[in-house]
Amino acid sequence: MRVLLVGAGGVGTAFARIAARRPFADLVVADYDLARAQRAAAAKDSYTAVQLDARDEAATAALLAEYRCDALMNATDPRFVMPLFRAALNAQVNYLDMAMSLSHPHPTEPYARTGVKLGDEQFAMADRWEQAGKLALAGIGVEPGLSDIFARYAADELFSEIDELGVRDGANLAVAGYEFAPTFSIWTTIEECLNPPVIWEKDRGWFTTAPFSEPETFNFPAGIGPVECVNVEHEEVLLMPRWVDAKRVTFKYGLGAEFIGVLHTLHKLGLDRTDPVSVGSAKVSPRDVVAACLPDPATLGTKMTGLTCAGTWVTGTGKDGRPREVYLSHVVDNAQTMADYDSQAVVWQTAVNPVVALELIDSGAWSGAGVLGPEALPPRPFLDLLTEYGSPWACDERTPSGA
Repeated sequence: MRVLLVGAGGVGTAFARIAARRPFADLVVADYDLARAQRAAAAKDSYTAVQLDARDEAATAALLAEYRCDALMNATDPRFVMPLFRAALNAQVNYLDMAMSLSHPHPTEPYARTGVKLGDEQFAMADRWEQAGKLALAGIGVEPGLSDIFARYAADELFSEIDELGVRDGANLAVAGYEFAPTFSIWTTIEECLNPPVIWEKDRGWFTTAPFSEPETFNFPAGIGPVECVNVEHEEVLLMPRWVDAKRVTFKYGLGAEFIGVLHTLHKLGLDRTDPVSVGSAKVSPRDVVAACLPDPATLGTKMTGLTCAGTWVTGTGKDGRPREVYLSHVVDNAQTMADYDSQAVVWQTAVNPVVALELIDSGAWSGAGVLGPEALPPRPFLDLLTEYGSPWACDERTPSGA
């Protein structure tokens, strides 16, 4: 399988390093910054590095044809989803991403009703993908991605009825030498944290609430312990109800009071805006300026310590008819990913999942046509192969509330 990897930042570079140890794929690594593409492509002698503007659909389609690629792996931020998505369709190749097309809040009731939802633009083209017989696998990072696979696994093997699918993300990571240093793309973090969070309920459908609403303390495994989590906009809430039967779907992120305070300040100052403002003779996006002022998350690995945990909390009725509550999780230690791959834990945890998915597609264990989420495909082959990669998952049985 030959894959055009677009985006050679932290996640893209980790993807290249993980894939380099598997025999199934060869990569063409593309980035707007050729030097960055070359650094990522150095993971394997057979990899090729090229320069590409991800906004240029024609150039992307031409690269896919020139290198006879079988799939496009999108490792850019969500701004570039649609041009890459359309380019893959035009080139008649499979497509994978780790974040979906952008949302737009409801114009008059942003904290009650949805406007344009995450992924709406992609799902609007599902018929064209089905007609082409090609697969667009949307949201196959860790969250969304592995969290969605956990939801499908719970429905298939653990529960007869699901009350809530609740994605819960927490960590005890620390970055030495910085007062504020996000471990993932600040552009994406601002987008998902300051947009109205979406919740799904079976009798209401999708609706929104205020950012950082419904705080709860969630106890994470592996010694991470209790972390306060709040509602955040995320793709799982838009994906899971399409394929998994549940009464409620939520996503909560363990951000911490300081991080939330910084995001509030950026919003108050208008620094979360993406539309350009004039600064002297130049026009710049305030959010791009914030990103440029902060350290590149990919470079923080040597200064980071701790664990990061992604998972799906599931409540309902077990196969035996009794109340059941579990937390299906994936914990990654920064010390291990740095020692093994020279990639920090957060980007590595995101990148490993699409590599696993592509290997399953290459083997035929996963197949399909149209625009699909990870929960549309069988979970067991994925979870088994992830463990084979040396990154096991866990199922933590918890006492059901009220029991």
